Amino acid sequence: MALLGNLIARSLHLRKRFNLRVASPRTYQRHTLRQLLERGQYTSFGKHYGFDKILSEEVDFVTAFRTRVPVFTYNDMYRQWWYRCLEGEENVAWPGKVKYFALSSGTSESASKHIPVTKDMIKSIKNVGFKQLYSMTEFDVPPVAFQKGILMLGGTTSLFEKGEYYEGDMSGISAKNMPRWVANFFYKPGQKISKRPVWEDRIKLIVRGARNWDVGTVCGVPAWVQIVFEEIIKYHKVRNIHEIWPNLSVYIHGGVSFEPYRESFKKLLGKPITYIETYMASEGSFGFQAKPNVPGIRLVLNNGIFYEFVPFNSENFDEDGNPRQGCKTYMIDEVDETTDYAVMLSTCAGAWRYIIGDVVRFSSAKDGEIIIVGRTKQFLSLCGEHMSVDNMNKAIDTVSKKLGITIREFTVAGFKYDNLFAHRWYIGCDDDCVNAAEVREILDKTLSEINDDYAVERTSALKEVFVEILPNKVFYDYLKSKGKEGAMNKFPRVMKNAALDEWQQWLKANKVKALSATTN
Repeated sequence: MALLGNLIARSLHLRKRFNLRVASPRTYQRHTLRQLLERGQYTSFGKHYGFDKILSEEVDFVTAFRTRVPVFTYNDMYRQWWYRCLEGEENVAWPGKVKYFALSSGTSESASKHIPVTKDMIKSIKNVGFKQLYSMTEFDVPPVAFQKGILMLGGTTSLFEKGEYYEGDMSGISAKNMPRWVANFFYKPGQKISKRPVWEDRIKLIVRGARNWDVGTVCGVPAWVQIVFEEIIKYHKVRNIHEIWPNLSVYIHGGVSFEPYRESFKKLLGKPITYIETYMASEGSFGFQAKPNVPGIRLVLNNGIFYEFVPFNSENFDEDGNPRQGCKTYMIDEVDETTDYAVMLSTCAGAWRYIIGDVVRFSSAKDGEIIIVGRTKQFLSLCGEHMSVDNMNKAIDTVSKKLGITIREFTVAGFKYDNLFAHRWYIGCDDDCVNAAEVREILDKTLSEINDDYAVERTSALKEVFVEILPNKVFYDYLKSKGKEGAMNKFPRVMKNAALDEWQQWLKANKVKALSATTN
């Protein structure tokens, strides 16, 4: 393993010496779309929407594609096309049969989604992984890190056979198709543990076996990685995680903003490590942070995924975050750095003009680098306050720093109040003597400073802000009650409609007490 790790490290640094020629983002993306259309033209989907005619538009096939093919949400795509893949039909939306389906419920849906994962998509995901490995030469990562184990804290890698296909967590599909040299020499906790279906069982075995591994890199969602680190420290009676894994140098994270976890995460470490953000979902792997200390995920533009970007506004989306047909879209070379965009994908897994649900802002339009600012269904705008998850994260981060407290989880709900409107924050914090009124004051002030719409509405329609402080365990217990404990599951940052009712009923049924604050 040390010899292989040395070879990898030397190869990466040797590659850094060469300046590889690259095409423009527009060229990459036009070529990608043409490839997708050529591969998809003989499928049922391609025949239905006339991909052959679109391809004949030599000069402006991109416009023809946008005009002929409607916008799809998951429900649209599944009900009209993907259900046929589950029934074993070939060539539905991508050539051949679909062998794998990733089960995903995201953060706001209760029923599991079945996302097709094709051979071409598995290849695409591997390519992004290798590109990210190459990019790590730009970071201050010690060469020894490439010789050490990689702990991946995902869902169970067990896949369930359903006749002619397998379904399961994307972690399991990735693990099953992992390069053999990675699985044999680097992957932790190993297949035997990772196949355990129950999250708690996997964690117990990881905690107990932690001393047996020399881990250099950890990958996973921040909340659950933090819990695992805490359990390891407690079980082995050490002061920090580096007393167990002295060579731990890199943490690769994604799925949610890391900022609410950053300060508390540092307390679990014995020395600084490198943090690298990625952008991956059940629909594919889209990019990674390419430059140290610079926020922004660089999209991979020549890897079987064509991107369109839809300005996230009332012209293109309804009040529930659903896209309107005929919405205006932009290619990668047409975006700016001041607009929030919903991401639309066409992929080598048979997704076409598919709204994935993420909302991004370009930190560098020139380099195709984005930051994720929210979800189409997790913006809060009851009366025009247009509060994004990015706003919420910044407000929570400000509270944490000003009060010196650790906030891991939170969610926000909006509701009618005294013929006007109000917000209610549920905040997870285990520190003693937290003053809910102080938290509320800082939240409200920070949001008014960073969001002009919020500030205006606080003087009119948004009459009140409520804050309830809850133990972090409450959030994780609720996820567990929904069958979403551990791994890639994330607590929704905004609660609406039926999801809010279920949350409030669960709190009441479990007699959860909270510190509350209001100020008129």
